[in-house]
Amino acid sequence: MTTDRPTRAIALRRTVAALAIALAPAVLASPPAQAAPGADAAHTSGAATSTTATRLATDVATDCKPDDSTACVAVVVMNDAGDRIADAEVTITGPGGFDETVTTTADAPASVAVPEVGRYTLTLDPASLPAGEQLPDGASTELQVTAQTGGTGRAAFQVGGEAVAPESPSAEATTTAPGGDEGTDAGTGTTTEGDGVATAPEGDASERAFSWGQVWQQFGSGIRFGLLLALASIGLNLVFGTTGMSNFAHGEQFALGAALGFIAINQMGMSIWVGGLLTIAVCALTGVAQDAAIWRPLRRRGTPVMQLMIVSIGLSITLQYVIQLLIGGGSERILSANPRPLTLLGITLSTTSWISMAVALVCLIGFALFLTRTRLGRATRAVSDNPALASATGIDPDKVVRVVWILATAFAALAGLMWGISFGSFNWQLGVQLLLLMFAAVTLGGLGTAFGALVGSILIGLVVELSNLVIQSDLRYASALVILILVLLIRPQGILGRRERIG
Repeated sequence: MTTDRPTRAIALRRTVAALAIALAPAVLASPPAQAAPGADAAHTSGAATSTTATRLATDVATDCKPDDSTACVAVVVMNDAGDRIADAEVTITGPGGFDETVTTTADAPASVAVPEVGRYTLTLDPASLPAGEQLPDGASTELQVTAQTGGTGRAAFQVGGEAVAPESPSAEATTTAPGGDEGTDAGTGTTTEGDGVATAPEGDASERAFSWGQVWQQFGSGIRFGLLLALASIGLNLVFGTTGMSNFAHGEQFALGAALGFIAINQMGMSIWVGGLLTIAVCALTGVAQDAAIWRPLRRRGTPVMQLMIVSIGLSITLQYVIQLLIGGGSERILSANPRPLTLLGITLSTTSWISMAVALVCLIGFALFLTRTRLGRATRAVSDNPALASATGIDPDKVVRVVWILATAFAALAGLMWGISFGSFNWQLGVQLLLLMFAAVTLGGLGTAFGALVGSILIGLVVELSNLVIQSDLRYASALVILILVLLIRPQGILGRRERIG
């Protein structure tokens, strides 16, 4: 046995530390939120006819009026012809022991005010239905909706002998706010509305009539997208610049920020400032733990970069399922209240989006000043340019890399938190969905360069949103990946990269 071989005790301690990193968020968080059973099936169910969908979108609850402090839940029972069924009894249960039974009418949905935001279960009593208007065979009698402040969570059960039995549940669920236009809340089987402001980046501008005003609106959305992507991509670029490793687990750090923000703000009831700071602090600690338990020992052993990348892929998969354990498999909202629109310079976004853009801009400027005006920032750039030369001048590369991991995970958490707040909803796969865009941004700007992530992210954000004017919304991310391929073919070092960095 050689003297530099780690003992079994050291190997055991490192293994335990690695497991602790992966499970730390689960220990710090509250029990996971359960996804609504069958929600995706409800969204895609073909049992609800177009007449049902039209009425559900236009009806206004008569018993409960949502406002800034009130959330409502409404239910309607319809037959296969789209006519409302009266005198059906539906029991609504939810957080805080809420339990109330409502009776449907033929005139309007039956609605009630609920005491708390969150998921509510609506249970239809089949015995209260008319003899000729029963649920289809195999249909569920339960449906879950999400109540939000300032909106109405709506549920529609469809009954009738001619109806085709859908997969559970036999209903359609929506969440609406007065006067809003519907926007997709993908993954939950619900729709959200926010007084005309899209709450998710899924609006399909290509289906609207072309206008320069729409181009300007998409330009503003692209700047928002780019600023948040830049905040997330900075850490990815810093890690690559100082260690030479492409961290495939960085997307999960982004998603972890959104997930812990949801738990702290939505589930634990903390204010957005306290919950946000706690989220960033916890994620920064995970960066310290990762470097101490995984990356620093591997660097000291001279582990090749390819093996480091494989380890980061394994860590990414582990964190994905830890996040799913924390928040469930559906989409979640950090803020329960519906977003309010704010128009600046002819661009209409939610107020939280404007605040998030301002915070991101301040952080990016502060980061630039850190790199150019502080001793530690200059040391970081030196290690990124030439670690051996930096070490010869008295700089401790391990100390710099540890600071880089703290900054990378903290910025990723902040970006994920503001993404969940700005775009309305997120799910446990958020990191996977955006990781390729982060790589595209840093590759376009220049891998390992200090400001490459900022330049590349802004360009990618503009391309993604402006391409939505001519292609379908579902394809807009593909435009960014096409740019990634072209950059690698034409200028692989990126816009700010130097040719000698390649190879």
